[in-house]
Amino acid sequence: MTVRPVLAGPPPATSAPGRRRWLGMVVISLGVSLIIVDATIVNVMLPRVVGDLHLTTTDAEWVTSIYSLVFAALLIPFGMAGDAYGRRRMFVIGTIVFVVASLLAAASGSGPALIAARLAQGVGASMILPATLSTVTSVFKGRDRAVAFGIWGSLIGGMAALGPLLGGWLATSYGWRWAFGVNLPIGAVIVAGALVLVPETRDRAAGRGIDWVGALLSAAGLAAIVFALIEGQRYGWWRLTRAFSAGPFHWPDAAISPVPVALAAGVVVLGALVVVERARASAGLPVVLDLSLFRIPDFRRGNAAASLISVGELGLMFTLPLFLQDVHGNSPLQVSVAILPLALGTLLTGGFAARLSRRLGAARMLQTGMALEVVAVLLIGLTTHADTTGYELAPWMLIYGVGLGLTTAQLTSIVLRDVPPARTGLASGTQSTARQVGSALGIALIGTVFTMSLSHVMADRLRGTGLPPGRTDAYAERLRDTAGTFARDLHRKDPRLARAADESLAVATDRAAFATAGLLTVGLLLTLRLRRTSETHPEESPA
Repeated sequence: MTVRPVLAGPPPATSAPGRRRWLGMVVISLGVSLIIVDATIVNVMLPRVVGDLHLTTTDAEWVTSIYSLVFAALLIPFGMAGDAYGRRRMFVIGTIVFVVASLLAAASGSGPALIAARLAQGVGASMILPATLSTVTSVFKGRDRAVAFGIWGSLIGGMAALGPLLGGWLATSYGWRWAFGVNLPIGAVIVAGALVLVPETRDRAAGRGIDWVGALLSAAGLAAIVFALIEGQRYGWWRLTRAFSAGPFHWPDAAISPVPVALAAGVVVLGALVVVERARASAGLPVVLDLSLFRIPDFRRGNAAASLISVGELGLMFTLPLFLQDVHGNSPLQVSVAILPLALGTLLTGGFAARLSRRLGAARMLQTGMALEVVAVLLIGLTTHADTTGYELAPWMLIYGVGLGLTTAQLTSIVLRDVPPARTGLASGTQSTARQVGSALGIALIGTVFTMSLSHVMADRLRGTGLPPGRTDAYAERLRDTAGTFARDLHRKDPRLARAADESLAVATDRAAFATAGLLTVGLLLTLRLRRTSETHPEESPA
């Protein structure tokens, strides 16, 4: 059974004049850059946001993870909707949703309001990305298509490098709200440019509907699992440790924690997703998860590696800004300068990635990149202490960025190389979804290691200070609940307590780095079973 590709389109359009097509290419690339930048600058601004809105650690994790979670859940359904109802229309609507959500984020006065705005940003982003890919595929052909994707990738890579620096400068000079508010004029230019320069395209075969049931099940299952990972520290992993309520619903005080219930519910819902998707595929209906694709070994292993790469990247970007600002009081601009080598390493690698791939092969190049990532993260864990500055971390961030550049340069081609052409659209959407799922789970998993370490190490450090046990536990809990920002208050009160908090943040960062390295090592081991390009034989292509 052949499933209609989500991102593939009709034969390339020929009505758009040459110059107008290329200007339209720049417009849609800027649209993607907008959602990439907002995915990265939040990490730079996070410590300042935590302090201004008095966020808890779990609030901070939700602010960063909810964006990727919603993005992952809706990416393929909105790709289908764009194919059916018009890609330019979906791109414009998505940009408007994203800009409005950005304004709501800028105006947020509390953690829940900011989390809701970030959720809405994820909805807009999931409408923008597949529409741009489909438009490029539809409008350009042959050598022009390769050039168009080169422009698309270069602009995204450049904005990924400059985004944290821009966000850090805005947050430092004008306040973190401006980093969201600046999306209004940029978004207005993108919408106007799209309406004038980007042709409308559709897939005439996209009339079989959209799998909203699958999208709902995947979103609900992933949300339940992420909730359990993030909220376990607050409400207890088994027994309820504090009152829990959701709107008018109140969880019984003497009951089991909602965390294991949510985890079990998430597993059940994802199991139901598998059953539903199999049934829809058998009936010839569109699906958000084509399980038959996972019978292709390189597709299966490549997607697992993609998820783990995102786990490492987003987990690392969650903890390091918190460490740098909470211990040293670095401004968002200083933090962005400290992590800029990661983006620069990724960007610079693109210059020789293609040549290196021809020499080493795609699989070997991917393995080299992941090995560099593991080494860099291990060095971060081994060398970070309470006095470590961003400049001392910069060499390891550069190595990590080079490794990330090598992996991302070849990952898509490896994942898709054995996929039949008629199913590459859905396969590429699945890979993008896998990366976003990895991002959400990375923040939840690495964030859990970080916050649990904060409270345990702080309690240990304070036991020898003569403080009463009750105050020791209170300080440890406060440090954990504020994502470490309480350390800055202690610097103004008591040097002994401040030193204990700084050391706790350093150890928590080390443990988070070691956990990240472990997950990346699993991904590296998975890539060892990827088929080398030179081993390709026509008869091995999947049916």
